[in-house]
Amino acid sequence: MGRRKGFTLIELLVVIAIIALLMSILMPALSRVRQQARKVSCQVQLKQWGLYWKMYCDENNGYWLSGLMNGSTTNAGSGRWWFVPMLEMFKIGEEMRLCPQATKALGDGVHQGIGYWANQAWQTGTYIGSYAPNGWMCNPPVGQTSVWGRSPASDHWRTPNVANAWEIPLFTGGWWVDFWPRHTDQPPSIAGGPPDSPNNNEMNRVCVDRHNGFLNGLFCDFSVRDIGIKELWTLRWSKEFNTRGVWTKAGGAQGSDWPQWMRRYKDY
Repeated sequence: MGRRKGFTLIELLVVIAIIALLMSILMPALSRVRQQARKVSCQVQLKQWGLYWKMYCDENNGYWLSGLMNGSTTNAGSGRWWFVPMLEMFKIGEEMRLCPQATKALGDGVHQGIGYWANQAWQTGTYIGSYAPNGWMCNPPVGQTSVWGRSPASDHWRTPNVANAWEIPLFTGGWWVDFWPRHTDQPPSIAGGPPDSPNNNEMNRVCVDRHNGFLNGLFCDFSVRDIGIKELWTLRWSKEFNTRGVWTKAGGAQGSDWPQWMRRYKDY
């Protein structure tokens, strides 16, 4: 019987080249699958948050949080006005506070000095998260003219029992603990910033590309869907929010009006 021949060096190189080619084709597809899985997991978590918020309203005579803690702003800053009551009521673990695409924070309050990244979680004290509420949903006490300096109090929704609740964001991805967007807010000039400016251009806090041109959001009818980055300016954040403002197609915005990093996104 003749001796069995092994692979030649050229044959081995051809096999390696074919494997490398297949890997180069498959890796982008695998990356997209992982990103899609994280997006779906994020939406599932927001669905669960919808149950938490609904149960809170059911226990609070149909109203949202006031924006205060124990009737005052003492020790209620840096988002504690919402996540401390919610965590105490429902024992929500850290994992539920984190979008699967944004699980790491850079440190307590780091955002205030250097801006942010889309896949960065926020941190305040020992609390970490990457979701946050629309502050305009609050139910300010009678006689209070503003919530954390965001006024007027009459612009707040107070309850989910309003017309077209499916247009009103309740709880979305974000790089800080809360936000009060206005239709006049300018889009962030760069993807990694600018540093935070409370009560000024707070749409920056929610304008994050978490899921390939989108972020996920929970709405006041407790539905969940993805939101286009530029679509943020078309949603009814507050009672007086102009959904046909200058940063919408209806308001005359052109693709070239947007900062360079946002021009590739779909217009709304």
